Amino acid sequence: MNLNKIFLIGNLTRDPELRSLPSGVNVASFGLATNRFYTKDGQKQQDTQFHNIVAFGRLAEISKQYLNKGSLLMIEGRIQNRSWQGQDGQKKYRTEVVAESMQLGPRGSGASTAGREAAAPKEEARPEVATIDYGEENINPDEIPF
Repeated sequence: MNLNKIFLIGNLTRDPELRSLPSGVNVASFGLATNRFYTKDGQKQQDTQFHNIVAFGRLAEISKQYLNKGSLLMIEGRIQNRSWQGQDGQKKYRTEVVAESMQLGPRGSGASTAGREAAAPKEEARPEVATIDYGEENINPDEIPF
């Protein structure tokens, strides 16, 4: 059994570009940046990776309509490698993620709202949540069985 599955959560590096294939299927392409934070020699470090994302059909339309540079997005898809002959005669390669599903981040997480039909409504203040009183019971972490 084989598996080609990837999950990415990151921010768009550019607005989605929408094109149509000769068959009429819409294709959107955009970049996604993911960050990893770690400590090296006592110093906090950041590693950023950039991913090429391609979405087809309805996902392409949704991408163009709701996403823009800076938007937070979770992508589920598969990795695909393509190669082609460049205009200079050199063979070119590209690794990309073909989106199979996506989860949009909170509205207004993008850098701008240009291109959207209406601005996101302001969130109302959330009501206070009642707290649960668990009493004065002392818990010893050494007695937890896992």
